[in-house]
Amino acid sequence: MKTGVALQPVYPSALFGDMVERIERLGFDELWLTDSSLHSRYSPMYLALAAVRSERMTLGNAVTNPVTRHPALGAVAAATLDEISGGRAIYGIGAGDRPLLALGLKPARLALLEDAIAAARELWTGDTVTREYRGFSLDDAHMRFDVPTRIPVYISASGPKTLELAGRIADGVILLAGLHPDGLRYALEHIDRGAAQAGREQRPKISVFGYGAVDDDRDRAMAAARTIAAWFPQTAPMYCELAGLDPALIEKVRGMYQGGEFQEAAKAAELLPDDFVHRMSLSGDRATVTAHIANIEALGIDSFTVFPLGGDADYRMTTIERFASCFADAQPAPTR
Repeated sequence: MKTGVALQPVYPSALFGDMVERIERLGFDELWLTDSSLHSRYSPMYLALAAVRSERMTLGNAVTNPVTRHPALGAVAAATLDEISGGRAIYGIGAGDRPLLALGLKPARLALLEDAIAAARELWTGDTVTREYRGFSLDDAHMRFDVPTRIPVYISASGPKTLELAGRIADGVILLAGLHPDGLRYALEHIDRGAAQAGREQRPKISVFGYGAVDDDRDRAMAAARTIAAWFPQTAPMYCELAGLDPALIEKVRGMYQGGEFQEAAKAAELLPDDFVHRMSLSGDRATVTAHIANIEALGIDSFTVFPLGGDADYRMTTIERFASCFADAQPAPTR
């Protein structure tokens, strides 16, 4: 199983570049950057910075959407990153999330998401494209720089329809389903259903994102992870039910957290019990995190990505370092 780190581009550029170098030295395989409208710095520029400050890791956006960025421009951004990084780009895309509300927009319909991916792949061949898609069009469109290229497309998914779409067409899935095995099995079943519908012999690659903190201080770890737990009742309530959360509490949290990113859900998050926070996030000491790693690896998942929360940049880097150490401890000793 591979390991990844997901960051928000909220850090000053010089500090961010130093963090990228440290993360690669720790042995991580993947680096992902969020792309959330007004909530952070411009993700494509920071991905380019990551490309020149790293040599080995794959680099992906987690994720763009076809509402705020035209599908053709998203394809150009991915192709540019692929060139700068020497072929290490991943194109992460999804329907969009609560930050779109600040722009007066709504998440994309699945038809638009599917056609945005189709358009990117057509443009990456170097061909000229004239076509009406669902929600946009291309007219005598082609890339006037060095293509073709082949970039893996990862769909960010939680709900059953998006998971099945990812199973049908994606190279990979950024899976936001919490960390408890029942929820992950539910998601994998829907991905496999989509793959079977498309006649695929194998499911796409799966990267599970684990948000939170690795900290011997359990209360501090819980505090860091609690807001992402509040994201699930609002955006993916089926995982709350699978984790045993009371339906009345699910509705109460939904009513209190209406928009914005998960960091803006602090008040609603106070209502959530610790055991639910634990099921949905990285929120504990090394032993707790090592157990999550073992559960995820047992499900045959391809990559586990840590998304550090809480504190400042130093605190988040400490979580990244501890996660790397936990992953090393969880690997079997080499045979002699």
